[in-house]
Amino acid sequence: MNIFVSHLTTRKIALLGLLIALNLVVAKFLSFGVWSVRISFTFVIVFLMAAWFGPVLAGLAAGLADVVGTLLLSGGQGSYFFGFTISAFLGAFIYGLFFYQKKATNWRILAAVVLNLLLVDSLLNTWWICLLYHTSFNSIFWLRAFKEILMLPIQFLILKFISSNQTLESLKQRI
Repeated sequence: MNIFVSHLTTRKIALLGLLIALNLVVAKFLSFGVWSVRISFTFVIVFLMAAWFGPVLAGLAAGLADVVGTLLLSGGQGSYFFGFTISAFLGAFIYGLFFYQKKATNWRILAAVVLNLLLVDSLLNTWWICLLYHTSFNSIFWLRAFKEILMLPIQFLILKFISSNQTLESLKQRI
């Protein structure tokens, strides 16, 4: 089996579709914040996609969830912006590199969370917001970076708990 892509079966495609749908539900109902600082728990779903399906499929699924979520659930608040789809892909890809067919050790969890929070959320997403809303990078970066520092222990602990959950581990073995 390739390290980047898992072998697709009907069961895997159905499960990936369910995870995409769950990602949309979590993004809609378990996210809060304002336009430049948003807290969401979709990272849990992205972690599961990446650990179970690999970096490429998880990245594609996360990108698809971003497109579908924006088009269906934005409520007319904004239009689609391709940059956030790139970020969604990269975030899932990073998780896939660290967790697909690998044990989720403390080091791996910490490294993956730090990379995602620093590169994708703090830098790339801030840049997308600046392009989209014509704001200064420095004017919002520090507030967003502070939020990411606060999220670091939260994401680490949640992913540590999720990765050691025996029910999810047995589900992974059945995929």
